[in-house]
Amino acid sequence: MGSAEIIDGKAFASQVRADVGKKAAVLKEKYGLIPGLAVVLVGNDPASEVYVKNKGRSTLEAGMQSFEYKMDSEVSQEEVLARVENLNIDDRVNGILVQLPLPNQVDADAVIASINPEKDVDGFHINNVGLLNTGQDALIPCTPLGCLLMLKNYYGDLSGKNAVVLGRSNIVGKPMGSLLLRENCTVTIVHSRTIDLPNQCRQADILIAAVGKPEMVKSDWVKPGAVVIDVGINRIERDGKSRLVGDVDFTSVSEVAGAITPVPGGVGPMTIACLLKNTLTAACRQAGISEPE
Repeated sequence: MGSAEIIDGKAFASQVRADVGKKAAVLKEKYGLIPGLAVVLVGNDPASEVYVKNKGRSTLEAGMQSFEYKMDSEVSQEEVLARVENLNIDDRVNGILVQLPLPNQVDADAVIASINPEKDVDGFHINNVGLLNTGQDALIPCTPLGCLLMLKNYYGDLSGKNAVVLGRSNIVGKPMGSLLLRENCTVTIVHSRTIDLPNQCRQADILIAAVGKPEMVKSDWVKPGAVVIDVGINRIERDGKSRLVGDVDFTSVSEVAGAITPVPGGVGPMTIACLLKNTLTAACRQAGISEPE
């Protein structure tokens, strides 16, 4: 084990979920409002099924309503869009999440665009993307939001920090960059076409790895004392056994970094916690009330 402090995402996510639960209880007692999250699962992907089950359980534990809709893998795009439209007009539902990936016959972009932006708790709708990028109140993608909450819990003020985001996806890399800019970081987004990638990463006080390549980030990519947030979840075979690893070579990087998130047990638990947080936020905004302190 290296010298880096381990950022325990599982423990911090538990705190976030407990906070959501307390606020949900206030909403129920004061306004008779019980936030509701609807998850649509298309097909029979085992990993997605486990993830959806965990989301449903966590939603109920937080004192909110959980609605799950399973659709056959052969379902048409029109049927999925019709399901989303029904949820858009359902007053019990404050948040809608359509589990990705979707089968080939269903256009994910069209489905995301069909979700009422006020219920888009994944933060993927173009309206929320635009609001985030212009510094306004948006529903923020759950994984970047989880990363930011962990960073603020560790550092407090992020102003002036050099932040490097490795990866430029619409789900993590780009919104992460926008969130860090909002916190007054100096932000660099690097990717597969970046010249001298290791040197760029070495400039970071904060390094976010979200590229989907197992153990890509080595110790010589990391500035001594940097905070490393590993978003990657990759299943590999090692010594005849299957195991989960991140985008960061945890063993070597933990010798150099000041703090690091493990995989599993780092960013992953925060994603579901932030989904619940977004659902509560959406419920308050839809009802025109302030979020409980």
